[in-house]
Amino acid sequence: MARGLDIAVLGAGSWGTAIAVHLALLGHEVSLWGRSEAQRNQLKQDRENQKYLPGLKFPDLLKIQDCPKETVKTSGLVVFAVPSHALRETLREMAPALPHVPVVNLAKGLEEHSLNRMLEVVFQELNRGGVSLVGPSHAEEVALHHPTALVATGIHQHEVTLVQEAFTGNAMRVYTNADTVGVELAVAMKNVIALAAGVSAGLGFGDNTLGSLITRGLAENTRLGVMLGAQAKTFFGLAGVGDLVTTCCSRHSRNRRIGEAIGKGHSLEDSLQALGMVAEGVRTTAAAKELADRLGVEMPIVNEVHAVLFEGKDPSAAIESLMSRQLKAEAL
Repeated sequence: MARGLDIAVLGAGSWGTAIAVHLALLGHEVSLWGRSEAQRNQLKQDRENQKYLPGLKFPDLLKIQDCPKETVKTSGLVVFAVPSHALRETLREMAPALPHVPVVNLAKGLEEHSLNRMLEVVFQELNRGGVSLVGPSHAEEVALHHPTALVATGIHQHEVTLVQEAFTGNAMRVYTNADTVGVELAVAMKNVIALAAGVSAGLGFGDNTLGSLITRGLAENTRLGVMLGAQAKTFFGLAGVGDLVTTCCSRHSRNRRIGEAIGKGHSLEDSLQALGMVAEGVRTTAAAKELADRLGVEMPIVNEVHAVLFEGKDPSAAIESLMSRQLKAEAL
């Protein structure tokens, strides 16, 4: 196993913090950076992230850094733990200082307007490949050392293997998957279905509805992925059904919580403000709808989530629209 690396983690939200602590506990020298000076000062003083993961103490090998460009220059691995909408800006900002070492993306989403996957953004900004490390994982449970399995994907196998070895420990097992398109699309699209699952819960529906949304959502996501060149089997692995079930069912899921608030009658704006954190599925819904329309892929759940979020459709009417569609045989 790769141990004792100098690793920079850029982004001190819940996921960046949990990953930084995990890596430090594995014996890596970890530098954690957050964009806010006030946040960095708090992290230095308290040696924990009270806002996102209170009670998770920082190991001695985890240091808080104020100068990320200086930090990445000497790092053997650079981890970008920023939301999908901030990845391009952060890459562009760090590019002049980045050494030619593996770059790891943790974001799960599609970039609005460009409709790019995260590793496409990495390539466009750095003119080289990267590795996405994703799968069924909540920061709160990684912080508690609950057994977690993730999947690493990228175009350079030696970098993917390095990430696999660097992140794997007693409480985290990393698999690899060469289907970069499928892995990145699966973890992005599950957030849209999780919004639908939350809306269903907010309307008072139970497990029958949830099971139907997960299953038919998986079919939609697979259709879109295959159209874009992904392998269908990827959507039945960790990045696909694993992350989909976790995100749709968990109390930790930000996207489910947003959907649930909307199902109870709250506006999208108020729901996001109350959450106080990024819910990737909102932006991904807009990108997924545009992508599906462009490719002519039938995605009724995505269409209804989009209608509720951005077109003012009543959540109950959206469920009714799904239930009154033309009858057909079950198929992907």
